[in-house]
Amino acid sequence: MLLRNPLFLLPLLLIIVSSASAAISLKSIAKGPNITKPGCSNKCGNLTVPYPFGVGLGTGCSIDPWFNINCNTSFNPPKPFINTGNLEVIDILDNGIRIKNWVSTSCYNQLGNKTSGNPIGINLATTPFTFSDTNKFTILGCDELALIAGTQGRNFTTGCVSLCSKKEDVIDGDCTGIGCCQTAIPTGLKTFAGNLGSLNNHTGVVNFNPCGYAFLGEQDSFVFHTSDLSDPNFYNRTIDNVPIFLDWAIGTLNCSEAQKSPNYACQGNSQCVDYEGGVGYRCNCTEGYQGNPYLSPGCSDINECEGNNPCDENAICTNNLGNFSCSCRHGYTGDGRKEGKGCIAQSSQFPVLKFSLGFGFGFLCLVMGSSWIYFSIKKRKLIKKREKFFQQNGGLLLKQQMSTSEHQDSVDRAKIFTAEELEIATNHYAEDRILGKGGYGTVYKGILSDNKIVAIKKSRIMDESQIEQFINEVVILTRVNHRNVVKLLGCCLETEVPLLVYEFVSNGTLLHHIHASRDMSWFSWENRLRIAAEAAGALAYLHSSASIPIIHRDVKSANILLDEYYTAKISDFGASRLVPLDQTQVTTLVQGTLGYLDPEYFHSSQLTEKSDVYSFGVVLAELMTGRKPLSPTKVEQERNLATFFVMSVKENRLFQIVEPRILREGTLEQLQEVGELVKRCLKLVGEERPKMKEVAMELERVRKLVKRHPWAQQQQEGQNIEENVSLLNEETDLYNASYQRSDLYTVSININDSGTPVLDSRMRNPMPR
Repeated sequence: MLLRNPLFLLPLLLIIVSSASAAISLKSIAKGPNITKPGCSNKCGNLTVPYPFGVGLGTGCSIDPWFNINCNTSFNPPKPFINTGNLEVIDILDNGIRIKNWVSTSCYNQLGNKTSGNPIGINLATTPFTFSDTNKFTILGCDELALIAGTQGRNFTTGCVSLCSKKEDVIDGDCTGIGCCQTAIPTGLKTFAGNLGSLNNHTGVVNFNPCGYAFLGEQDSFVFHTSDLSDPNFYNRTIDNVPIFLDWAIGTLNCSEAQKSPNYACQGNSQCVDYEGGVGYRCNCTEGYQGNPYLSPGCSDINECEGNNPCDENAICTNNLGNFSCSCRHGYTGDGRKEGKGCIAQSSQFPVLKFSLGFGFGFLCLVMGSSWIYFSIKKRKLIKKREKFFQQNGGLLLKQQMSTSEHQDSVDRAKIFTAEELEIATNHYAEDRILGKGGYGTVYKGILSDNKIVAIKKSRIMDESQIEQFINEVVILTRVNHRNVVKLLGCCLETEVPLLVYEFVSNGTLLHHIHASRDMSWFSWENRLRIAAEAAGALAYLHSSASIPIIHRDVKSANILLDEYYTAKISDFGASRLVPLDQTQVTTLVQGTLGYLDPEYFHSSQLTEKSDVYSFGVVLAELMTGRKPLSPTKVEQERNLATFFVMSVKENRLFQIVEPRILREGTLEQLQEVGELVKRCLKLVGEERPKMKEVAMELERVRKLVKRHPWAQQQQEGQNIEENVSLLNEETDLYNASYQRSDLYTVSININDSGTPVLDSRMRNPMPR
C-alpha cells in the first residue's frame, strides 16, 4: 500500500534507524542476557516483550497487571494488546510503547448526506500510560472542523479547522489549515475524545474530497500529501503506519518516595528517574552498565575491552566495574587511549617537548585567528541579514510614512527598535520572561535601557503580501491615544517576523478576575460596570473616532487587561483590521475565539463593527453571571452562554442566572437595563444590534442609576474608584501576595470543563485560535 507513496515511509525509517542506534548501546531493556522473569515468554507474535511487561493475563510475568500483554492467538501471527482489551501494541521501548492508531472518519455523498462516520476516544485514566506530547492531533479534509478534549490532571480542549475550495490550493507537506491541520497536545494527557464535524457537508469539495479524517499520532510518522484527500485507502494506511506513542511509568510514587518502599523496582547498578509527565518513575542502567534494570540482580558491567578495543595497540586494556583503563606497555608512555595521547616509545629521539610547545603555540594562534575571522564574518552576515529583514518587512516604507507631515505627530511616540535592544530587554527571549502565548505569537516582558517595562509581542508568521497593510496598521495604532487602549510604543523590523512593543499592563486579564478572583472585595458590581463602560468606550473610539476605523475582531475577557489602578485596557490587535473610510464592512478569513465569535460574521465572512458588539455582549454576560462562554458538560440549553443568557432574559429568568453578589449589590433596574442591553448586543442579525457608542453611553447611564434594591447593602453616595485608590492598592498587594505572577497576556483557547465538546447547531463557531 505504501509503495505508491515512498515519502510516507521516510519518518518511519528515521525512527527505525534511531532505534537501531539505541540497540547498539546495549542499554535497552530488550537487550542483554535476561529480559523476562524465569519461565516467562519474551515473544508475542513479532513483538519482543521485556520486563516490566509480561506475556499473558494472570501469569505473574509482569510487574503489575496493567503491564500484562494479552497475546491473542486467534490471529496468525498472534497479536499483542495492552490490558485494556483493544489497544494493539506495535513496539515496547525504555520510555514508552507504540500502539496501532484509531481514526475518526466522516464521509458524504454529492447531496451532502453523511454516508459513514465514526468517532474516536481512548481512556487511560486508570492505567500507568499517558499520551506522549510527541503525538499531534491531525485533521485532514477540505471542509472539516474538529475538537479534541481530554484530561491531564486538569481538563484540556483544543481543535483545528481544515478548509480549501479546490485541490490546487493544497500544498504537499503543509499541514497548517489548508487541507490539513495539526495541533499539539500537553504532556501527561490521560484521556482523549475526538469529535469530527463538517461546515458544509463537503458539498463543494466532494468530487476530490468525499471524506474527512481526524486522528492522534506520532508527528514524525505522518507527512501530508495532496493525494491523501481522495485516497480511499487513507483510513487503513494511517491505522497501520501512523502509531500513537504512549509514555509509561512504574507506580504512583516519585523516586525519593519509591526508594523507601519495599516494592522499589530499580535493581542493582541502576538509577531512578522521575516521570516528568505525571506520577511514577522509570529505571535506567548506570553509565558503563547494560541490561534490564528491573530484573534481579540488575544491570551488568559492559566489558569495553571486548570487540572494538578503545586502547592503543601498544597499551593493555583493563575492564573495571562501570569503566575501563588503558596502560602503556613497557618502553612506552602516555594515556594509552586511542582517542587520547596513545602510547609513545620512550627511546624516540624526536624532540617531543619542543615539538609539542611549538605545535601548541602555533595551533593556539591558528585558533585565535580563525575565531576572529569567523566571528567577524558571522557578525557581518548578521548585520546583512537584519538589513534584509528590515527591508523585507517594510522598514523603508515605515520610515517614509513616519517622515511625512501626515504622520509627523506619531514620530515622537512611535519608535523603531533594533533587534539587539529587544534581545537585551528580554534576556535573549528567556523562558522566564514569557507573559503568555496565543494563536498569533508569544508575548515577553521586556526591560528597556531606561528601565521602562514593556510587553514585546513576537509573531509566529508574516505574510509578505500583507507588508504594506501591516506598516499602515503600525502607523495607525501608534496614533491611537486612548486611556483604555493598550499603547503600541513601536516595532522592530530586523527579525524574520516583526516584533511589536506595547506598554506593560500589570494586573492581569478580566478573564482571570471573573473566574478566579470573584471573591475579591474590590470586584463589586459598581466596578464591573465601570470596567465594562471603559472597555465599551475604548471600542467605540476605535470604531468611530480613530483616524481610520479599526475593528478589533477578537473581543473577549482575556483581551481586556487591568492596570495597577484596575483601569480597563483593550489589548491584542493581532486579528484587528482597518476599515477603509468609504466602506462599512471588510471581507476576511474568519478568525476569532470560540464562544465569542459573531455567528453572522462566521457564515458570511463579512466583518463589521457589529461583530465586536456581539463579542462584547458575551463579555457583559460573563461579568453578570460569572459563567464561561462555553460549558460542554452542562445541559444542552446552558452550554452556550450567549444563547442561554438571551433565553433567560426572554423568559424573565435573568435574576436566576446572575451572580449572588451582583443581586445583593445591584438594583433591579440596573440589572434589567444591562440584561436588555446584552440581549440587544447578542442579536443574530448585525443590523439589529446597537453601535458600540450606544453601548458605551447606555452603560454610563446605568452606572448613574440610584440604588433602590430592597436587599442591597447601603453604600455611601458618590463613592467612586478614584476616591479609593489607597484601598485598591492594599488589595493589590494582597492579590500579588496570593497569586504572585499572573499570565497577563495569555490568549486562552481551552474549554476548562471536562467532557467531549459538542458544536452548538445554532452558532457553529469556528475553532479558537
